[in-house]
Amino acid sequence: MSYMAPPEFNHILRVMNTNVDGKERTNIALTKIRGVGRRFATLCCKKADVDMTKRAGELRAEELEELIVIINNPRQFKIPDWMLNREKNYKDGRFFQATSNILDTCLRDDLERLKKIRAHRGLRHYWGLTVRGQHTKTTGRAGKTVGIGKR
Repeated sequence: MSYMAPPEFNHILRVMNTNVDGKERTNIALTKIRGVGRRFATLCCKKADVDMTKRAGELRAEELEELIVIINNPRQFKIPDWMLNREKNYKDGRFFQATSNILDTCLRDDLERLKKIRAHRGLRHYWGLTVRGQHTKTTGRAGKTVGIGKR
């Protein structure tokens, strides 16, 4: 016997400029949004009193709105600061959860700042080299492969 979806079931949800699969469980479906991980999504579902075993397509409009409000304003719902992805933002010193387009902008601004102040990480990004201390003698080579020739 197969499962029949109810008539009000949404197969694809549009949440925060992201297409979310309605067939996945709610907390897993929220992780498709950039900047929302599994732990943060689970905590948002608990704060919104949404059943996590429920499929995302079965959510009512008010439940979905409540989840979006919690994701956008996590500090108002007493989500701890250490769980947010932007702690002590460089520009204004505030804590917030950057998602989708805002996250892209924040990361781009961080890289531009590192390049501008000529920090080591910024220079490595500028040169297109590895940033986190990996060895580069033999790996990460670009261009045509040249073998050892016979004499």
